[in-house]
Amino acid sequence: MMNKEIQVLVPEQGEALLQVLSKRFEANMNRHPELEWAQVQAKLEAHPEKLWSLHEMERTGGEPDVVAFDAEPGEILFVDCAAESPKGRRSICYDHEALESRKQHKPEDSAMNMAEAMGIELLTEGQYRELQKLGKFDLKTSSWVQTPAPIRKLGGALFCDRRYDTIFVYHNGAESYYGARGFRGALKV
Repeated sequence: MMNKEIQVLVPEQGEALLQVLSKRFEANMNRHPELEWAQVQAKLEAHPEKLWSLHEMERTGGEPDVVAFDAEPGEILFVDCAAESPKGRRSICYDHEALESRKQHKPEDSAMNMAEAMGIELLTEGQYRELQKLGKFDLKTSSWVQTPAPIRKLGGALFCDRRYDTIFVYHNGAESYYGARGFRGALKV
């Protein structure tokens, strides 16, 4: 992996983003009942590079919010909480290898490439299932999730959605892409 330059927002962008995140946080207290916004803001101000990643999540339609699952003590976990898979991250295949394997009609990018560039990680299947306990997500779209190496080695990748009030996990060729499939990301702060 190459050394990546740390990205930071200009102060005005950071302040505007913090306002958006604060409003979302306050409007969705069921996602993080044990936290107060002051704790979250202090963590973000101590890690300005994380604000840049959150800005990218927001810019691409993810509507990131703090969730109260899968974080280590002292960590805060942000997850894309948009009702549908983020619009700015759809029509992409699973990873770089899949992107390179397509000979024609290549998508613009892959989920793993985009996540790495944004400084976030794709949700795991477990995180996806936990998110679904906080609301109803991906009723019309689907989202790539981290795929176990043995499945990926054989050319497959996993994605999830919610239909019939049930969370489904499916497989597809990693090189496939659809207008209604994107990915949800997670960011630990």
